[in-house]
Amino acid sequence: MANGNGKIRLDKLDMKAAHFDSKEEYERRLGKLQKELLRIQQTYWHEKRRAIIVFEGWDAAGKGGCIRRLTEPLDPRGFHVWPIGAPSRDEQGKHYLYRFWTRLPAPGSFAIFDRSWYGRVLVERVEGFASKDEWKRAYDEINQFEKMLTDDGARIIKIFMHISPEEQLERFRERLSNPYKRWKLTEEDLRNRARWDDYVKAIEGMFDKTSTENAPWQAVEANSKWYARLRVLEIVTEALKKDVNVAPPPVDISVAKIAAEVLGIHMQMETDAQSPP
Repeated sequence: MANGNGKIRLDKLDMKAAHFDSKEEYERRLGKLQKELLRIQQTYWHEKRRAIIVFEGWDAAGKGGCIRRLTEPLDPRGFHVWPIGAPSRDEQGKHYLYRFWTRLPAPGSFAIFDRSWYGRVLVERVEGFASKDEWKRAYDEINQFEKMLTDDGARIIKIFMHISPEEQLERFRERLSNPYKRWKLTEEDLRNRARWDDYVKAIEGMFDKTSTENAPWQAVEANSKWYARLRVLEIVTEALKKDVNVAPPPVDISVAKIAAEVLGIHMQMETDAQSPP
C-alpha cells in the first residue's frame, strides 16, 4: 500500500490482511490461479515473450514458499529459479550487475530471482559492503538496467514480502526448534534482525528510487502465509497477462494437414473470426 504521496511505507501495510479459516477455500483459489498461470506460460512460450520475477523481503518472510506455489504448475522447461547469495570470488571482481546479465531469461521463458540486484541497495548498503557512493549510484544503474530489459520486450515484476518483527521472531523460533528447518536459519539472519530500523530505511529508499512505471514495486503483507501466496500469484498473473492475448493459438494448418494424411485425424479449423488477433 502507498501513502498519500504514492510512496510505499511498510508501517502502512495491513498486516492483518485476509487470514483464511478454510483450507479448502485457500486451496481452491490457489488451484484456480495456478491453472491460469500455466495458460499464461504457454502463451509466453509460443510467442517467445520473456518475464523476470524478482522476490525481495525479510528473512523468513516466505519467499521460498511463494516461489514453490508459483512454479508448481509450470512446465519446467520454461522457467529457471535463481537463488542469489553472496557473489563468488570471480564475480566480486566484476560489476555487480554482471552475474544477473548472465541469468536473464531466454525467449519464451521466465527467470525467477530469490533475491536480486537489489542487494546492492539493501544488505550491501546496511552492512557496509558497498560504499555510500556505490549504493547511491546503484539506483540509477538499476533503473537503467531494468529499462533496457523492458524496452527490449521483457516484463519485470518486483515483489517485496513484508512481515512484522513479531512474526519473524515466531518463524525463527519455529525454524530453530524444527530439525528439518534449522538449515534455513543462519547467523546472518539473526544479526540482520538487530538492524531492523536500518533495513526499513533502506527498503523504503529502494521503493522511492526504483519503483518506476515500467517496473513498479509491489509490497505484499506476508504475516499470513496463505494470503501472501495467493496475493503473489494474483500480482504475477495480472502483470503477465496485461495487454497479452492468452487465448490458445489457432491450429497450425500444416500440422493439421499432415495429421489428416498420416493419422486420419480431421480437425475443424478455426475461422478468422474465431482466431485470436
